[in-house]
Amino acid sequence: MNVLQMRLSRRTITTAAAFVGLVSLAIGAHAALNKRSLDAATAAAVLENNSTGKHARLALVIGNGHYPDAATPLTQPINDARALTSALRRDGFEVDVVEDATREDMARAVDRLKAKIRPESVVMLYFGGFGVQVGRQSYLLPVDAAIWKEADIRRDGTSVEALLDVMKERGAHARLAVIDASRRNPYERRFRGYSRGLAPIAAPDNALILSSATPGKVTDDAEGPTSLLVTELLKNLNGAPTGEARPAGAEAVFTQTRLAVTRVSNGEQVPVVSSSLVEDLPLGTAPAAAKAGS
Repeated sequence: MNVLQMRLSRRTITTAAAFVGLVSLAIGAHAALNKRSLDAATAAAVLENNSTGKHARLALVIGNGHYPDAATPLTQPINDARALTSALRRDGFEVDVVEDATREDMARAVDRLKAKIRPESVVMLYFGGFGVQVGRQSYLLPVDAAIWKEADIRRDGTSVEALLDVMKERGAHARLAVIDASRRNPYERRFRGYSRGLAPIAAPDNALILSSATPGKVTDDAEGPTSLLVTELLKNLNGAPTGEARPAGAEAVFTQTRLAVTRVSNGEQVPVVSSSLVEDLPLGTAPAAAKAGS
């Protein structure tokens, strides 16, 4: 009897050990299958993003209003920066917004942007405030700029072209820029070679630029909390009214904004769009009615 019990106990132990082994193998196989499925799903998501043109979106938004040399503060650029920041964040942009930026503030903001840019990034720049052209380049001025001669602009200002080049050097997939700086400013008449407005800003490779006025022209801020350029830009970014077709991409948004500003100002302000985009970039939020019907 004791011998039989011992044989049964050994058989039970052996069977139990084999069962535990089978369970372990099954768990391991299931885990491996799950990992393989997760890896496949991740790869599929990456491929889908690449094929549908989805890229990381970064934006640097600068609104400068309080210039000591100006007779009165500019109220619209800061309002513009805040309103545009909200719209861009709704559209999936990671936005760094700076108000009343000094020369050092602008340099730090550009450094932060450079650190974030990756080869797949779509990068957007907005500047509202005073700008000056020197040597066929357009310079964006910080609020602490001490401008008495043209050399001071190159020292204190930030070249639009240089900023776009920095984005390219960091490998940005595409670059967008909205420059609302064609205002009549207190510095221009201090220069021997007096010039008005901004210089032409040509779009480098795979870039899209919207500037607030024709090169060499200046604009006066219209009444209202936001500038005419940003007011019309926001309308296109936020979607057209129900029943109207919304522009399909960034180039259409910028072009529709240019046409709207020209119409509303009766031709007094004619923005410029410069494009070298090689593909359409989705920009803005379609209205609910349009989404439902699409």
